[in-house]
Amino acid sequence: MNATASDPLILAKALTRRTEQLCIGLESGAADLYDLVTPTTAELLHWWFGEDACQTRAFNFHLGQRQAILNTIVAHEVLGTLDLKHLYEQVCAEALLVGDRLAELSLPKHAHPKYCLKMATGTGKTWVLQALLVWQMLNRTAALDEGIDDPRFTRRFLIVAPGLIVYERLLDAFIGKERETGGRDFSTSDTERYGELFVPPAYRERVRQFVQGNFCMKQDIGLKATGNGMVAVTNWHLLQEVGDELAAAEAEEEDEELVAAGIVPEPHDVVRQVLPVVPGRATGNSLEVLDNRWARGRVIAFLQALPDLMVFNDEAHHIHDLKKAGEADEVEWQKSLSRIAEGKGRRFVQMDFSATPYNERSGRGRNAASTRVWFPHIVVDFDLKAAMRAGLVKSLVLDKRREVGAMPLDALDFKAERDDDGTLRLSEGQRVMLRAGLQKLKRLEQDFATIDPARHPKMLVVCEDTTVSPLVSRFLVDEGLHEEDVLTVDSGKKAELGEKDWAPLRQRLFDVDHHAQPRVIVSVLMLREGFDVNNICVIVPLRASGAQILLEQTIGRGLRLMWRDAEFDDIKRENRERINRGEEPASLIDILSIVEHPRFEQFYDDLMRDGLVGTTGDGDDGDSTIGDLVTAELREGFEAWDFAIPFILREADDALEHLPIDIGELQPFTQMPRAALSMLLGKGDTFVSQDLQSSTLFGDYRVEGSVMNVSGYNEYLSRLTRRVGQALSNPLPRGNRIAEHLATPYMQVESAVLAQALDDYVRDRLFQESFEPFEDENWRLLLLQPVIDHIVKVFGLALVRSEEHSTIGETEVRHRRLSEVDRITVRETTSMEVAKCIYPRQGWPARSGGLERAFIEWCQEDASVEAFCKLSENRHDFARLRYVREDGLPAFYFPDFMVRTVDAIYMVETKAQQQTSHPNVQRKRKAAATWCGRINELSPYDRDGREWHYALVGESLFEDWRGKHARMADLLAFCRIRSVAGRADQGSLAI
Repeated sequence: MNATASDPLILAKALTRRTEQLCIGLESGAADLYDLVTPTTAELLHWWFGEDACQTRAFNFHLGQRQAILNTIVAHEVLGTLDLKHLYEQVCAEALLVGDRLAELSLPKHAHPKYCLKMATGTGKTWVLQALLVWQMLNRTAALDEGIDDPRFTRRFLIVAPGLIVYERLLDAFIGKERETGGRDFSTSDTERYGELFVPPAYRERVRQFVQGNFCMKQDIGLKATGNGMVAVTNWHLLQEVGDELAAAEAEEEDEELVAAGIVPEPHDVVRQVLPVVPGRATGNSLEVLDNRWARGRVIAFLQALPDLMVFNDEAHHIHDLKKAGEADEVEWQKSLSRIAEGKGRRFVQMDFSATPYNERSGRGRNAASTRVWFPHIVVDFDLKAAMRAGLVKSLVLDKRREVGAMPLDALDFKAERDDDGTLRLSEGQRVMLRAGLQKLKRLEQDFATIDPARHPKMLVVCEDTTVSPLVSRFLVDEGLHEEDVLTVDSGKKAELGEKDWAPLRQRLFDVDHHAQPRVIVSVLMLREGFDVNNICVIVPLRASGAQILLEQTIGRGLRLMWRDAEFDDIKRENRERINRGEEPASLIDILSIVEHPRFEQFYDDLMRDGLVGTTGDGDDGDSTIGDLVTAELREGFEAWDFAIPFILREADDALEHLPIDIGELQPFTQMPRAALSMLLGKGDTFVSQDLQSSTLFGDYRVEGSVMNVSGYNEYLSRLTRRVGQALSNPLPRGNRIAEHLATPYMQVESAVLAQALDDYVRDRLFQESFEPFEDENWRLLLLQPVIDHIVKVFGLALVRSEEHSTIGETEVRHRRLSEVDRITVRETTSMEVAKCIYPRQGWPARSGGLERAFIEWCQEDASVEAFCKLSENRHDFARLRYVREDGLPAFYFPDFMVRTVDAIYMVETKAQQQTSHPNVQRKRKAAATWCGRINELSPYDRDGREWHYALVGESLFEDWRGKHARMADLLAFCRIRSVAGRADQGSLAI
């Protein structure tokens, strides 16, 4: 037997290997996977992971999210999984013969497609959930449009949260945060804020309408009328206990068959048969209990009646089996899901998300170690170790206290104790831990404020039970904290306060990152999961439980990154390297400090062996928690070295002149002859209906490799016009978004003119011969991916060229100054003091920053340079340049430096010599030269009385000129990009 077959994560590993093979070339569009999925899925994969699309966005899926999405698509869509055993048979059949795995997978609870995504806390499970929902919904819609009932896809979704905190987080993600005036602001939902990542532009409005029109809160499930699907969110309590109630009802129905005629039934049996629900013995005639039971039964009945359903279980470790007398017993939540799945077969899909998808089985004996029993349906494994190595979560350190007085730490009691009179009080060990955490928090607050006063580190105290949390809060106040500095949130807090009082407390809890108070959060189980804030930097675990799953969930509350700016990447990377070498981290930037608890040492031994967890000492030696990070604030008299960047807000007549698009000058499609394209076309066609009316083709077609699904050539022209117009919108929407559905349309060329130009190009130029779209259904050739890409690219560049002639007249100009950013953060070891800059220090990257360092040194030494400044992408975000890439899509980039000489101001980009010839670097050059040309047409007052230029400085040329003791001004003048007649690109600075 293969040894790996006994691996509890064998399914995830085998499926990942299969997926990686299918995804070779995914970024370039050449992967085998594209041929095995639907056209809709292929379009989503291009948008999510294609190199061109990823370069145009400010954020993308990271490697762990990518693997989770791809593994799920391969398992469900490519392999067509019928149930969990079927999936094992296809990817790791030998594993079925190990132990009792085959018997386990044959149970009814696994008789449907079932996937568990194991992803570390803080790595964006909710984004994966939303991407998979979009994948299912769009595919189901496309199939229905074609009259196909594809059982792999659905438009009905149930999202189950383990508790109130996660439930509220999911509501925020799907329908936005609550307004102070009531209701929710949909624009703050994830599908809106990150819509350019989740959904291609052509589908964005469809997804928006689907979510808004079909969303149900837990109280509305089965009651709210939805349009053509369902997105329901509930917590597990709505499904709890229903399993036992339904089982009892079924048992009663079976007993009825045994009742003999003439026997008078008991009164309580008559009542139970007549009434839909009856009160329990312990609660009497509580109407609230009756109402809750009725609601649960109604929801289960409604979900059972649905023909198909996909269930997303967030934090799915709550669905594990309970062990009673050595036998497995499902919790009621899982029982309810099993009942909902009955009769649906493969049309019921269970998607579980968890950072800890295992049950913990205690060993025998007092000191026996517990063992993990992993879920059998884990299809991807992106664990804490992988997330830490990738820098996606905070690095972990244990705060090692050497000793307390003469008493070793391990001799202290870490559980609350009672006085002789029975009064509960904190133990000395707990007081030691709290003082240690408080000391670390104060140091972090003091040091972090020097580099960013708006960052507020927090401490989380996890207590053993609700009787201890008030003692902790009182102790912290006695230690000098203000009452407003401490926020206590226990599992019973909502019931204690009521919904009206709980709402502001909840809002305060989720906004802790943005406020100085509270400084410390005290909790028991309420914040075990779903408490997704970034600024937890210190955790004091007072819980005495040794359950590993609880320990992992406790640590998970502080894993999310606090410092996400690129300027901190170097110091965070070095921290990870130092921890890997067994050294203390040089700073506590994105470090999560765990105040030492004896139970944590054994728990983190394996992470320490892998070099992923470090230790810190008492911290009394005066070392800074921010390492060598220093803040460079504006120097006195900075105005002499400041730069004012002009932005042209509006031309005098608020319009642009245009040259007509010359179709004869546009490049034809030459990648493949038209005849060859026609031969390929027939291989992927799926015809649903066909109708000819008034010489216009109607009917639905799906073409393998197509970009859009249309019902005729006229609709094709309409969509293509909109796509080209949106892609080149001016101005671009906020957040670097392009091709947004609601973006300002491209008004410089009217839609009718653009559509006519596209039609002329298709008929007369595209294939270098006359092309009639309506003959022999030729227009279907235009749906192929290479043809669409070519047309968008050609017209994107043609439209930009048509804007060459600006209007004549006065312009409205606004200036943005670099000094608007009053401070920057640099590392002392990778920066130097300078005198010709608004900041007293300028820095460079720790890795591959040699050229930038040399450039700073030369600027400082050379008398021909009057002032200079290295631009920060995060802080000087207004100084970005927009250009059109080689594929016709807009993109952004930031010059490295601004340099002022006696007669010119230069936007400078330093590049390794081999990079200067890259096509997109060349396009940046042309765009920047065009922008500088527009600036130079302004009055001398608006451009500081100097000419503006863009200079691309290659490394070898730089070293050659510097070695010959040339002047920096001469080098920049030599390297500046000159505008030429008939400029090919337009550049613009984007605010």
